[in-house]
Amino acid sequence: MLKKILFIVIFICSNITIAQEKDSLSIKNGIDNPSLLTTHHFGIFSSRINSNFKLTPPKHTTLSINAVSGNNFQPFVEGYFPKDPEIREQFSTTIWHNRHFNFVDQETTPADYMNIVVDAVIKEFRIGINIPIAKQHELGINLRSYLITKGKYPFSPFTSDESIEWFHSNIAGGEDPYGRRYYGLNQVNFKYFDRNGNTLELNNNDFFIGGLEINHFYYPTLSINKTKNIFINFGSHLGLNTSKFNSSIDVGISANAIKKIPLKNDYEFSFAVGANLLRKNLINFKDVIDLGNNKYLATLESNLEIAKFTRKGNFNALGVNYQIQSRYNKKEEADYYTLKGKWSEINGGWQHGVSTLYKALSNWSFIYTYGRPNMLLSIYFKEDFLINNAPDLQTGISLKIPVFN
Repeated sequence: MLKKILFIVIFICSNITIAQEKDSLSIKNGIDNPSLLTTHHFGIFSSRINSNFKLTPPKHTTLSINAVSGNNFQPFVEGYFPKDPEIREQFSTTIWHNRHFNFVDQETTPADYMNIVVDAVIKEFRIGINIPIAKQHELGINLRSYLITKGKYPFSPFTSDESIEWFHSNIAGGEDPYGRRYYGLNQVNFKYFDRNGNTLELNNNDFFIGGLEINHFYYPTLSINKTKNIFINFGSHLGLNTSKFNSSIDVGISANAIKKIPLKNDYEFSFAVGANLLRKNLINFKDVIDLGNNKYLATLESNLEIAKFTRKGNFNALGVNYQIQSRYNKKEEADYYTLKGKWSEINGGWQHGVSTLYKALSNWSFIYTYGRPNMLLSIYFKEDFLINNAPDLQTGISLKIPVFN
């Protein structure tokens, strides 16, 4: 299946007419990032929203190809959610690791139950096309797909378990702080049993189409565009999720602001902030897996970038992006859940498979971009400094080219 996708990509690239005009991408259009969405093991089944930090619609239709690799690791953990109000009240005054809940049956001790284990390197392949449909409007269409892998060399040189544990052992983090070696390096163990009795299971080399996303952006013409070099755009988003686990439709909105500051010696500094809100599963086509009982995902994002232009009209840019996303599950459940895992057999983090569903997830991305008249190439790595491992480390590469004169 992966070979078929690569063949399709090569076929498309070999049959398009590349616009060669030097004003296509050589005049830097704000912060034109690659897709920075994480390979979160719930998020990959929904159509999350990328912030748009461009100043104006592209002058030509643009094709983008993104490849991403993320290491997701959550040891096996069980979660019990008591239904008895008295037990909930009692647990709310007790720290989570001191709660003792002895489940017998649904009549004696009624409770919702779930378990999850995630150990895989998740590959995302995203193909998109962005079309200027008017002076102030842009339409984007993206197809995303995923491959579940063990992460062995040479295909995952940075995101494999071996690379991450080498870093922990020799540079920072300590020897195997979260039990990767205990469970075995370079393994796939991806299974989730939701509170409704449904099972999501993926195996090595499983491939699936995640969905199709349609994005519309409006770039209003404002006086601050010229007087302050500040640009704003608004987005509306529609996502069709096509996996067998979450056949559904999502909708969302976004707003983004970009400040451009020209500097001496052909340097340019840009600062951007963005916010978006996604309504997950507005329409379900059939029974779906419970991928979080929060109906909405909200994201805040900021981006700094410094760019240096060359005499030939090309540029090199370094950027730092910070993103924080709201929790997948309702916060109040964290006051009374009981978690069970192999806490005595690994050093720590055994609770993350459930506990991180009740926390806002944040990550930092460090991006290098090279731009020339007919190409925009970006590479990045993303790190979760809170060590929630959802994912731990992620890398990506993106190519954008203008097409169709």
